[in-house]
Amino acid sequence: MSQDAQRNDDDDDNDDDKMKQKLSILLILILFLGSCNVRKQLAKADLMYESGEYFNAVNRYKKVNRKLKGKENKQLKGEVNYKMGICYWRLSDFQRSAKCMQTAIKSKTGNDTALLYLGKAMLAQQRYKEASTAFHAYLIIDPDNQEAQEGLQSVEQMPKLKKGFTRYRLEEFKHFNSRKNSDFCPMFVGMEDDNIVMFTSNRNSSLTGRKNKKKEPINGITGVADNDLYMCHRNKAGKWETVTTAQGAINTSEDDGVCCFTRDGRTCYFTHCDANRAGGQIFKAQRSGMEWTEPVEVKLFDDSTITVGHPALNENGNRLYFVTDNSRGTGGRDIWFADQLEDGSWGIPSEMPAPINTKGDEMFPYVFNDTTLYFASNGHVGLGGLDLYVATCDTAGHWTVHNLLAPMNSPSDDFGITFNSTRNEGFFSSNRNQRKAIDRIYHFFFDPIVYAIEGKIVDEAGQPVSEAIIRLVGDNGDIIKSRAKMDGTYSVNLTVGGARYAMMASKRGYLNASYKFNTFQIEGSKLFTNDFTLVSLNKAVKMDNIFYEFGKWTLTPESEAGLKSLMKVLTDNPNITIEISAHTDMVGSEESNNELSFKRAQSVVNWLIASGIDPARITPKGYGESKPVVVSSELAKQYKFLKEGDELTPEFIMNLKSEQQEICNQINRRTEFKVLKTTYKLY
Repeated sequence: MSQDAQRNDDDDDNDDDKMKQKLSILLILILFLGSCNVRKQLAKADLMYESGEYFNAVNRYKKVNRKLKGKENKQLKGEVNYKMGICYWRLSDFQRSAKCMQTAIKSKTGNDTALLYLGKAMLAQQRYKEASTAFHAYLIIDPDNQEAQEGLQSVEQMPKLKKGFTRYRLEEFKHFNSRKNSDFCPMFVGMEDDNIVMFTSNRNSSLTGRKNKKKEPINGITGVADNDLYMCHRNKAGKWETVTTAQGAINTSEDDGVCCFTRDGRTCYFTHCDANRAGGQIFKAQRSGMEWTEPVEVKLFDDSTITVGHPALNENGNRLYFVTDNSRGTGGRDIWFADQLEDGSWGIPSEMPAPINTKGDEMFPYVFNDTTLYFASNGHVGLGGLDLYVATCDTAGHWTVHNLLAPMNSPSDDFGITFNSTRNEGFFSSNRNQRKAIDRIYHFFFDPIVYAIEGKIVDEAGQPVSEAIIRLVGDNGDIIKSRAKMDGTYSVNLTVGGARYAMMASKRGYLNASYKFNTFQIEGSKLFTNDFTLVSLNKAVKMDNIFYEFGKWTLTPESEAGLKSLMKVLTDNPNITIEISAHTDMVGSEESNNELSFKRAQSVVNWLIASGIDPARITPKGYGESKPVVVSSELAKQYKFLKEGDELTPEFIMNLKSEQQEICNQINRRTEFKVLKTTYKLY
């Protein structure tokens, strides 16, 4: 090969090497630029995440997540999924939150709180087994963690929480709700007017210049349109009129909502979120007629970066409760308060005492009075998401928190409660049964607790005893007299609370009948029932459930119930004397039947005397077969071969079929009593 040819080959090799080098540099540059782009997108997402723009952040994170491939990005992918899970949790998308947390856990990011949020997300989806597993796993890592402990207790107490409190009745209040937008946090305008309600909604408003015809998301936190305050009036006929935007300057071009009012309804405090300022602030506006003046900010903290919102006033208007993310709080969002100073400004805020605030979020306070606070939380034992709670303060200043239970609470978010002036009904908001966590306003009311007793008064034949008198005496001071209706029915309302009662039913021509009961250890309303049987003074009464050994006069153990019933008649009517009579069938001689019947009557008398009845009040009599039964209308209905007025004499019985004869003999075999006197020891 010539030197020129060799030189040409060397040049070609050099060109190839240079090309490969350029391609390598280009590939490295592309990878570097791609990596820079991922880091840039991640930095933007993190900035949104830190500022609470959860909707914007999760969309950024999703783009970053799609580009993170390969084992070298496994940990970073886990961290991104963890933050996505937090965003979805804040947006009440618990299914996606759980999925992201599971990815984060598999990636072994080292952020163990993914287990905690996985448990919370599973709890909100009613996947209790998975929730329990996640909480248990996290408690191995952090045994003292309150949120995990509360979550595990929520799973364990779920049957009780779901069983609920039956005094609550509720329904979606469709008049306040828009079709596809959120409506929430209703509030009566003032503590004395139940005919005006203001609430928060992200339905589109042309009055604030934010009409969104394309339905594009506006709020970077929620991903939906910003909120405005809306009002609704109830007219004199009791009908709620058309919902309108709150008039005046109270609504701005940004997010406004979650309000409260002074007692007279003329001053409104509400939450305002400024797009140019992180977090929320509380503003105040005055009402002039039906229009609201220009709102002004309520200064609570010197540090403007501390978020405040969800205002609530006590009855006197001199204490303002609110929600804040102040780092000096217990954790998450907490409820704080500030007292009004003489110049009208608010003093140094203080955190509400334990156990109200938790490591989770406590929000949407509502002050029933200075010792009763309603609020929403996802940190206490609950059904999932935000639950409604009531905190009460005793005379020593100690607070106790109770879950309002189902049906007020659900596995979804339940929050923003308000009561009317009578405190027996109101409204709250919930996103239960909503595919996209859209908030709806619900109307609720309490069934009043009622104690009552009712029943029917009949004679010994089961026929109604009309207009009998009911007397009732309780050891709580209740003394009640009532009259039964023509059909024998009665109903008497009782004082709510534990008491012992004695009742007496009576009517002229009948013996009295009594009944005793108590109203201790009752939850909610209670309806007692008791039927009375009044025995006629003018005829013999057959005693049910009195049995003797065959052919003898010995009472069987099965007779005890019938004997005690007769004992009660004598106790209820202490001034009567009675005759106890026994009757036999036609089988046997007249003499033996007379003797057997007398001894049977005497057995009943002996039992009564042994039970404490004065012998002077009871007389035994044996009638043998001498007084056959005359068929009543009730017997005629029971036995079709008999008709009313038939006398079951031996002659009548002998003309019947053998099985019918046995029925008649059984009817004739009986023990009766009748009243002889009603003046025993009266004179």
